[in-house]
Amino acid sequence: MTLFSIARKNIRKNFTNYFLYVGSMIFSIVIYFTFVSLKYDQTILETADSSTKISSVFNGASVVLMIFVAVFIWYSNSFFTMKRKKEVGLYSLLGVRKKQIGRMLFYENFLMGIIALLIGIILGSLLSKFFVTILMKVMGFDALGNFAISPQAIVNTIIVFTIMTAITSIHGYRLIYRFKLIELFKAEQEGEKEPKASVITALISVLLVGAGYWLALQNMLESEVWRKIGYLITPLVILVTVILGTYLLFSTLTVYLLKLLRKNKTHFWNGINLISTSQLLYRIKGNARTLTIIAVLSATTLTAVGAAYSFYYNNRSNAELANPNSMMFIAKDKNVSNQIKERISRDKDHKIIYHMSVPTMMMDADITNLHSKFYSDEMEYSIISNKTFNQLAKSQNREESLSLKGNEAAALEAGYSKDFSPKYVGGTISLKANNHSENITFKELMKYNVLNLQTAGITVVISDELFSKLANGINLVNMEAYKLKNEEDAKIVTKEVQTLLPEEASYSSFYADYARGMETTGLLIFIGGFLGLVFLAATGSIIYFKQLTEATMDKDRYVILYKIGVNKKEVKKSISKQILFIFALPLLAGIAHSIVALTALSKLMQTNLMTPVIICIGIYVCIYIAYYFLTVRNYYKIIIK
Repeated sequence: MTLFSIARKNIRKNFTNYFLYVGSMIFSIVIYFTFVSLKYDQTILETADSSTKISSVFNGASVVLMIFVAVFIWYSNSFFTMKRKKEVGLYSLLGVRKKQIGRMLFYENFLMGIIALLIGIILGSLLSKFFVTILMKVMGFDALGNFAISPQAIVNTIIVFTIMTAITSIHGYRLIYRFKLIELFKAEQEGEKEPKASVITALISVLLVGAGYWLALQNMLESEVWRKIGYLITPLVILVTVILGTYLLFSTLTVYLLKLLRKNKTHFWNGINLISTSQLLYRIKGNARTLTIIAVLSATTLTAVGAAYSFYYNNRSNAELANPNSMMFIAKDKNVSNQIKERISRDKDHKIIYHMSVPTMMMDADITNLHSKFYSDEMEYSIISNKTFNQLAKSQNREESLSLKGNEAAALEAGYSKDFSPKYVGGTISLKANNHSENITFKELMKYNVLNLQTAGITVVISDELFSKLANGINLVNMEAYKLKNEEDAKIVTKEVQTLLPEEASYSSFYADYARGMETTGLLIFIGGFLGLVFLAATGSIIYFKQLTEATMDKDRYVILYKIGVNKKEVKKSISKQILFIFALPLLAGIAHSIVALTALSKLMQTNLMTPVIICIGIYVCIYIAYYFLTVRNYYKIIIK
């Protein structure tokens, strides 16, 4: 029997143990192949306006995925080699040279890599139309993907993963030479010393994580700490403190808490809690590095996917905030305005809800008295009357109405930011009319606008009498505002209206911003979602492999328990508690880290991310729970055999 045939037989007999490893590799290859092939897809190139940017984004995502998968395969290969120390020791005892054992393990790993590569490419090719359709859907396009196999993507994937598999296989081959025969047979006795717990180190772990959280939640624009440490260095400080704190949390604080639990006699001597508590205590320090990596990856995944989905989820509301009117333009030629009205009126799918000509004054103003750090001393505002505002607000189904008198005014700023924008209420600015200046005092601030941001910018509402007074001798600008039904799919009418306007005309539309946002955020959620699934599959697999290895080592202990009368139900309960602790630690830490990161992002963006973040965390937890039950089931099967 040749070494190659032994390797093939080992894979066939141990395929259950290798299933998640091979499955994770296949899934990674499918996603990598998808990302590479999508940049060559004709449907995307013909449909998307920014197809060049899409290709660049997929190239970047492919590199990130490639690096992560390489680390995962490297780790898993080392893990499986370490797991089989006793088997390798037996081969050595029977006279098989390390060179031959190394070759056999090389063949095993290479065979699994080639099998995963072939299945991954076949699945990726079959699912290519499905993935293109998903991408088109989330980007807001109606185009359906065509079934097409990209030869460039196949060649690229084969080269990358063949090299990756060859390198990790060589690594496994070389790993054999690190062990002596006595080490191989005593593999199961390694790491069985009781870890020491330090109260000081445990407190340091809490302080490090707390300091990282505190820094992250500071307002970076106003925080003295951010300014003193440096705006580029502070994020690195946050990363280092949180990661180091997480590692110490798992390696020291958990040991300390488990020892306290062991001292609780009521709990410790209840049923077989002494077994699960002791096993956790003895192994938690050895698992600390793995749990830290999984916690950090979980936090990264949840933060990235949560942020991407938040942008996607809020795209419509952001487009509506910037464009309360479906279309808005300034047309100096009356004939052009009539042509546009006639064109829009013909469209039966997009009936006019309202149409208004908004008399507006474009005026410069001295805003020195507002004491704004980020605005210059002079700005141009769009000035409308109180009456016009109330009419537009009513048409847009807003509940607010204004009642301004004399020199009172209200500011309408859709992109208002507490950190960047002036504090309008109570502030005074000076409007520069033809021959004089007129001071106005802000009575109200509306964090929205009734005019489109791109066309009108920041708008100021003044009393009707002041508007009439200032309008004398000033050429008013008529801004045409239209609200249409089904504005989110008004692509054709939007583009045709734009062609009727002169190139220099100021024109903005809800559809243009909405479609642009869908394209960008849809691309982000597609990539973030699939990369997140790969990270989740890999991290879940790592815990699964580690727990099943420990199950093999714990088998004899549970046999003794079974012989002295412990029933299977109690054994399964003990296993469930033990594995729950290992799964819950990195998950809870990852969720906590991501919530802090997303809270900081929410503050910076002045956006509520709660709903999309809860949805993302919920999906992530559900998949993680599935891994938990799969691990408990297979751990239990190993024990009871």
